[in-house]
Amino acid sequence: MVLLAFLLPVCFFMNWKYWFGGFLFLLIITTGYTLAARQLSDTAFPISNRPAIYQVTINQTPENKARSILCPAVVTLTSSKDSALTSVHNHPQVLLYFQQDSIAATLKRGDRLWIHARIAPPPHKGIPHEFDYARFLQRRGISGTSFIPSGHWQKAGHDSLRTFRQKAADHQEKIVNLYRELGFQGDELAILSALTVGDKDDLSEDIIETYSITGASHVLALSGLHIGFLYALLWFLTAPIWKRFRYLKLPSLALIIILLWGFAFLTGLSPSVVRSVCMFSILTLSHLQPEKSISANTLAATAFFMLIIHPMWLFDVGFQLSFAAVTSILMFYSRLNHLYRSRYWLIRKIWSLMSVSIAAQIGTAPLVIFYFARFSTHFLLTNLWVIPMVSFILYAAIILLLLTPFEPLPTLIAPYIEKLIQIQNSVLQQIELWPYASLDHLYLDAYEVFLIYLILLLFYRFLELRIPTNAYALLSALLIFSIYHTTILVRHTPSPGIAFYNIPDCPSVHCLSNGTQSWLVCSDSIPRTNWLRQSLATHWNSMGLNTPLVLTQQYNNLPILLENNILTYKGKRICLLNHNRWNTRTAEHPLPIHILYISHGYRGSINELTSLFHIQTVILDGSLSNYSKKIITTECLQLGISYRLLDQEGYIHIPLK
Repeated sequence: MVLLAFLLPVCFFMNWKYWFGGFLFLLIITTGYTLAARQLSDTAFPISNRPAIYQVTINQTPENKARSILCPAVVTLTSSKDSALTSVHNHPQVLLYFQQDSIAATLKRGDRLWIHARIAPPPHKGIPHEFDYARFLQRRGISGTSFIPSGHWQKAGHDSLRTFRQKAADHQEKIVNLYRELGFQGDELAILSALTVGDKDDLSEDIIETYSITGASHVLALSGLHIGFLYALLWFLTAPIWKRFRYLKLPSLALIIILLWGFAFLTGLSPSVVRSVCMFSILTLSHLQPEKSISANTLAATAFFMLIIHPMWLFDVGFQLSFAAVTSILMFYSRLNHLYRSRYWLIRKIWSLMSVSIAAQIGTAPLVIFYFARFSTHFLLTNLWVIPMVSFILYAAIILLLLTPFEPLPTLIAPYIEKLIQIQNSVLQQIELWPYASLDHLYLDAYEVFLIYLILLLFYRFLELRIPTNAYALLSALLIFSIYHTTILVRHTPSPGIAFYNIPDCPSVHCLSNGTQSWLVCSDSIPRTNWLRQSLATHWNSMGLNTPLVLTQQYNNLPILLENNILTYKGKRICLLNHNRWNTRTAEHPLPIHILYISHGYRGSINELTSLFHIQTVILDGSLSNYSKKIITTECLQLGISYRLLDQEGYIHIPLK
């Protein structure tokens, strides 16, 4: 970095512009890498193989989960079994999951606790295309997680001091409570809280799915769109003043920035809002220059300064989508808007809004498919409806909050806002029911996304300068993408086989055919397939599989035969063992079993089954305890039966003819 910083002025004064550009690019990359590495090092936390004693302080409001209570906390003191109590200087952030009970339900932000636990990053399961949850948390400054059973913690006091961010979260909670007092509840309360203060905790799965299918999910994430509405309102109110009195321009722009940050404070200073306010703050300052205020240079400068402050934002989905959308609008909106010109004002405005939506969709579609495996086909109609409705709701909510001191007025306005939200939701629910509302199970890998954006840049360059060189570059990029995508399709084409996944909550056998159809045979009568589907969605999408048919009981429809948890598929017989009902039974002729798949619920031994089954291979699920696995593997070695540990391999695939 020092050498690059020295070479830059030399190249500048020697007018070596290409060398200057190259060294500047290397300096920016090196600086970003150094800052990112330093931020990641701040999350370093000594990982112990054994539980230790920690003092932690809950720094955010606890959140109820399905089977636990999530408490984000900071570690202040630590002590292992063999060492004295020591202070943790960097105060690492951790996620603690407390076992649900009446005492854990009383936990609140500011509580200091002594816990006996092992804090470590979430382990990798080893399944294909697995989401790297540990890296995801590390990039957000979280050092590790831990589950705290009842009896392994106790309160040590309460810290009444509040950080600036915690005070902001208190104001966010007060606004949500105000909505409740005004009579908002259910989906209406959840939508209003998400639109105005970014609180998405109360959003139901049904309403999230509706907004996702119709392409309106971006309005539920308080970010650039909402800050843009507020910015437009403030600009509308202040621009006539400073355009008339030029000396008031700087104070007016400063007022806009102050009000934007004040709104960010009321929303709890969430990262997405802070990013958006940073962007619009720099955009506001850019109006001090006489030329066009927003340009590619302004956008690049905004991204640069934001990443200098927080380098890990580069890996945030919201950051990527925001800048991809704005960049695409700068590149394609003007050309799209000039494709059609009407003499009617209303039609021109509608076409302008559609042009913005199309331009933004061009830039964000590859990332949306990459992260969410979905493309909403009715996005144009959805945006024509939802953007005006969201603007009405937001402005009405601002008026409601401003009139809060005047007691009767908010009560009169609240029913109209509630009605607007109901109308918005009902229309989106109707759009959701239309045929082909969304294309699901799509798949793009990171290289394909990169190639698509390269094609878009080359296409834009060709539109700007239509010369043979640009045309050849564009066609070459298209050819490379086509070859690579075809290679991916051929490589990931499913073939007949059976697969086992390291998902302890849902022991199952995945039967694959040579097409898009497959079957998921679960050992439990009421399987928990939601988490399994979420964990394996990317892997299944990469192979072009439809959602597997879940089987749990008797099934006799070729090529699948399932009876008493014994599966026969393509000449292979697999026994899914999660009970002890067969331990006392015998057979004159043992049934040949190619694979014995043992999961939680079985507490017997292999010796008890040898009179009933002739076993070739044993697969042990990760849900089994270490003690059970040790006993069973020892027996397998004594009996000469091969075995495989699913939690060590992560993923077992056995091809079939």
